[in-house]
Amino acid sequence: MCGFAGFLDTKSATADRARVVGAMADTLVHRGPDDRGQWVDDNAGIALGFRRLSIIDLSPHGHQPMASRDGRWVVVFNGEIYNHGQLRDRLEPVEWRGHSDTEILLEAIARWGVERALALSDGMFAIALWDRLEHTLYLARDRIGEKPLYWSHHGGTWMFGSELKALAVHPAFDDSLDRDALAQYMRLGWVPTPGSIYAQAQKLPPGTVMTIKGDQQVIRSYWSAIERAQTVAGSFTGGAAAAAERLNQLLRSSIALRMQADVPVGVFLSGGIDSSVTAAIMQELSPTPVHSFTIGFDAAGYDESPYARAVADHLGTRHTEIRISDDDALALVPHLPAIWDEPFADPAQLPTALLAQITRRDVTVALSGDGADELFGGYGIYRSIPRDWSRLTATPHWLRSLARAGRMVPPGLINAVAGLAALGGRKRRSYPGFRLRKALENLETDGIGQMLGQHYSRWRGMPPTVLGAQDRDSLYTDSRRQPNLGDPALTVMVLDALGYLPDDLCVKTDRATMAASLEARLPFLDHAIVEFAWSLPTALKINAEHGKTVLRDVLYRYAPQSLVDRPKMGFEVPVGRWLTGRLRDWADDLLSEDRLRRQGLFNARLLARCWSDHRSGRKNWQTELWHALMAQAWLAARGR
Repeated sequence: MCGFAGFLDTKSATADRARVVGAMADTLVHRGPDDRGQWVDDNAGIALGFRRLSIIDLSPHGHQPMASRDGRWVVVFNGEIYNHGQLRDRLEPVEWRGHSDTEILLEAIARWGVERALALSDGMFAIALWDRLEHTLYLARDRIGEKPLYWSHHGGTWMFGSELKALAVHPAFDDSLDRDALAQYMRLGWVPTPGSIYAQAQKLPPGTVMTIKGDQQVIRSYWSAIERAQTVAGSFTGGAAAAAERLNQLLRSSIALRMQADVPVGVFLSGGIDSSVTAAIMQELSPTPVHSFTIGFDAAGYDESPYARAVADHLGTRHTEIRISDDDALALVPHLPAIWDEPFADPAQLPTALLAQITRRDVTVALSGDGADELFGGYGIYRSIPRDWSRLTATPHWLRSLARAGRMVPPGLINAVAGLAALGGRKRRSYPGFRLRKALENLETDGIGQMLGQHYSRWRGMPPTVLGAQDRDSLYTDSRRQPNLGDPALTVMVLDALGYLPDDLCVKTDRATMAASLEARLPFLDHAIVEFAWSLPTALKINAEHGKTVLRDVLYRYAPQSLVDRPKMGFEVPVGRWLTGRLRDWADDLLSEDRLRRQGLFNARLLARCWSDHRSGRKNWQTELWHALMAQAWLAARGR
């Protein structure tokens, strides 16, 4: 696990390229505190910079940037190629310099070409690769999007890196905000791929390779989630026992590969199904007690540590539990903008970052159960959205048509009428105009993708939150980016693998762990497991009571049902209580109407009014306000 940055000058010449690329890479020291390197070819205009977190082959033979044996290819690489051993066997005979996966990846590219080598690689990665013979730059990202990769083209220079902060160091970088992306963020809590918070920077989509030659670029898929889902959907023909056996085999293989390291490896353990099955298999594969980690919260209703402790005792792991107070969590809040580098508002970012800090004291690598819910139907939306879609499609067309007419009535007028009714003694519900518009939006929904987007969207039915922003097509509104599947539940899961998984969950885990110089590995996101999950009939994943049915059947092989069957809690924090308590002054400053008006970005009156309602207890706006506060904190950290 590492971080890299670089640039390619095609029509301009960056002064002192070595200094600039070194400065870009050094912004990523948290991703790689163990070593640094850079490589510059002034004649070609290419510069690569690197920060290394040493995991496999701790010797100088793992140093990057690294050149292939034939001298043609130079690479900087963030992540892990888990099947590097198998690739090495296929590449023999080669006189290897060391045993790093980077060297094996380079020789695979030299032997088979870029896209073939990527297709054969099982891993999480972001790669920048320079072809010295053809003067061509390749940028590539893993299938699911576990590792980040940003790029920008401005003024004759291509810039790229693991985080936006590295690009921002280059003198040619344009840091103009993208108001449309900011509006998407305010709704979702993340900036969806391929956009970024900057108008001139983008994320490379997962499963793609970008080829840059001169001023021309082409992005191609070497693995497509939509194509694979459409190919394998429902193809598994066995029963529940066969499905559990196959999943058990796949998990054992994936976890064994992800336990490879020349440094200590541990596991995040919450006591839930996903982390418990990960820890159980790790413990069975390990000759010594696996080191498991959890954090406990003093806040009632948010503490999973007793469940984690019980699972650890049963499995025999070496368990570390640290209790976290409000003070510990709140002390981290001012640092969130620097960690996430663009606005990001998943409140689980706080406990994840705290857990990573604690885990890093003892290990350098930690396995996590992330991704199981999205693949095996763990969330309620995989039952509710198909059910709601079925009801909507049965709704008479004339009634759905009325929704368009109803949306023409200004919400403010409805709010005013409701206010007059309240004067007559009737109880008034909060913001009736906005509530009605939200209900009418539901009636107008024209697809499962749009329905899922509405599930994730905040500020629905309300005026635009970002001034001057235009509605931008997204995964949820553009049917061309959505899978064509006959199973509504599977459709929602695949949409989550295309959107929520890479843009929220993987971003949360990557930034939180790398801020602590900890490598997180996610065995459920092995593409073999992903495709197996999509091949299963929904009935083997979701029953009348709960999701993850097949995964539960696997876990019961390692732990008694009574120990692990409990309601899902999630990794949550008491944001609402904090905003009316210890964070109130901080929020007062960031959400003051005067400040918002001076910035000229947000609907100042709307945000200030929602903050006033929340502060007084009239209405709980904690999720919407957390989106606004994380954006404001990010802007403040950049002097905006």
